[in-house]
Amino acid sequence: MKLGVIGLPQSGKSTVFAALLGARGQKEDSGSSRGGPRIATVTVFDERMGFLTEIYRPKKTTYAKIEYLLPSQIPTSSPSKSEGGVLNQVRICDALLEVVRNFEGPTGFAPTPGQDFFRLEEEMVLSDLVVAEKRIDKIELDRKRGKKDGEKEYPLLKSCCECLETGEPLRNRQDLASDPLLKGFTFLSAKPILVIVNNEDEDEALPEWDHKPQGIDPMVVRGRLEMEIASMPPEEAEEFQEAYHIQESALDRVIRNSYQILNRISFFTVISDEVRAWSIDAGTPALEAAGAVHSDMKKGFIRAEVLSFEDLKTHGSFQGAKKAGLVRLEGKEYKVKDGDIISFRFNV
Repeated sequence: MKLGVIGLPQSGKSTVFAALLGARGQKEDSGSSRGGPRIATVTVFDERMGFLTEIYRPKKTTYAKIEYLLPSQIPTSSPSKSEGGVLNQVRICDALLEVVRNFEGPTGFAPTPGQDFFRLEEEMVLSDLVVAEKRIDKIELDRKRGKKDGEKEYPLLKSCCECLETGEPLRNRQDLASDPLLKGFTFLSAKPILVIVNNEDEDEALPEWDHKPQGIDPMVVRGRLEMEIASMPPEEAEEFQEAYHIQESALDRVIRNSYQILNRISFFTVISDEVRAWSIDAGTPALEAAGAVHSDMKKGFIRAEVLSFEDLKTHGSFQGAKKAGLVRLEGKEYKVKDGDIISFRFNV
């Protein structure tokens, strides 16, 4: 899962990025470069993994991971005029984390988080409109030449343009945002978005917006404060967290909300003495989940042996749950549920 961290200049996106990394004491990936985006891979903490490790005693425990990407700069003009612009750097991401400023600026100017959000929203909508119109022009030109490439995507792209021309992001049209024929266009405004309101140290409240974006629930992060706390020794950090009423790190809150906007779940496997968490879309069938683990499991899929985490926890062991008749054999169409512990039976 890859998430892009975006925001206007002075929004504190770099500070929030640092706070996310610092929560686990993690550093940027070696692939990050001065001229390109900053990249960091963080661990998705899941307390269920601790219980599974105690039960199965594996040699290795592997948590799910999330990759955060912070673009190298923020555009000051329309991305349509700069093909290699900043927003294009996050097109590869599954979702966007947009940081909006809700603290007094360096020159004393008041925050306008709602306006800032819609300003960047307009940039993304315009960028997508340019992409869609260029492809439509290409398809129409091919038609005149007797070519029929893109005929299926043409009406979808026309619908995208109609939506975007009104200023509406494609995420508000799930029929378009999720259509597989449009996936390759990596439309920015079609991506799920988590708005992070970057507050002053003492401010825990969400600001009042004139009109909140459709389907978006902003969350508050006190970026500077949480970045500083993340750099403290554990005992000192705990004191500050208590003083500032921080019950959960920004990273854990962002991860939880990211899973929610992407509609993601986790399932677990115990293979070759390794307990491992896997992140997939909710509603994924067992056959596709098997493919996420290994292509051979999908190719030679026979059955999925499934036990829910809660049933394992209740009975204390795999054998205890099996005796209670709670271990099931499911077929390839079975919809994997959050917390399923799965052993895939296959033959290649």
